[in-house]
Amino acid sequence: MASVDVVVPNYNYGRYLRACVESILEQEAVTIRVLIIDNASSDDSAEIARSLSRDPRVELVLRSENLGTHASFNEGIDWAKADYFLLMFSDDFLVPGALKRATDAMEADRSIAFTYGRDVPVKGNAPIPTVAQQPDPPPLRLHRSRDFIKRFCRLGVFQIPGPSIVVRTSVQKRVGHYRTALPHSDDYEVWLRLAMHGPIGELDCIQAGIRSHDANRSTELWAHQIQHILHTAAAVQSFFDHEGGEMKGSGALRRLARRGIANRAYWSGISHLLRRNREAIDLFKLAFRLSPLSALIPPVAYLANRPDTLRRIATFFARRLTLPTRRMR
Repeated sequence: MASVDVVVPNYNYGRYLRACVESILEQEAVTIRVLIIDNASSDDSAEIARSLSRDPRVELVLRSENLGTHASFNEGIDWAKADYFLLMFSDDFLVPGALKRATDAMEADRSIAFTYGRDVPVKGNAPIPTVAQQPDPPPLRLHRSRDFIKRFCRLGVFQIPGPSIVVRTSVQKRVGHYRTALPHSDDYEVWLRLAMHGPIGELDCIQAGIRSHDANRSTELWAHQIQHILHTAAAVQSFFDHEGGEMKGSGALRRLARRGIANRAYWSGISHLLRRNREAIDLFKLAFRLSPLSALIPPVAYLANRPDTLRRIATFFARRLTLPTRRMR
């Protein structure tokens, strides 16, 4: 059986920790090790972690001071020695069979650097939902290294469900640590570096669950879209200033990323303008600074490249249509 090392960083998520770790330990047809790294939580996380460590597959690092998320990520990378590696926050969870589906795909094609799948969203403290049995093996779509990086640059972002990303450990070791200079977009930059080492496998199935709540690492960031875009731009710049700069045609990819980020800012500005949100002004300023031509010619082609364009448009108009009814009530 393939072996998977899973690192679970935790800070004051005791209420979610047990369900997260149990969803890992219950994975079948793979050999599991789990490392829980607690960053000096003030809730009952340490007590829950100790109870989970009664399973010999669970190891603990209980810190007396909070060293931050990067220290946990990077300690986990150094600790890993299995065939495959997964980093997931303690408020997320795996669906049954997720690790087998991921490792089977990478065992069949040894060139794949990492796989990812779809996620099921969970809000607040809602219980983990029952997920229908997923296809095994699921349909697999391969993204060539350069295609994956190019798509990220063209769109100015490429969202992947983090807890579904299973990485070949040898590739993660070559890529190395998360960069502490990127507090909110370190994952994006690591994905780009990983993509340099082989194709990426996209599994057409639900692999993990992502919980959204007020204490999420990214909740505050997502509340201000321009900050998220700026952090994404910082990740792209870091990538091309380091390993990405060694790629053939890196200059053209860097320029593509600049346009992609500008176009993303432009259409985010349009969305905020339609909602009468003052952040639209800052988004337009950013878009025009990065791509002055967008002030004259709207970047319509960008929308055609986004896979979620139709869904976003439908959601927007659905909300507009319900407004009169709500006002009448």
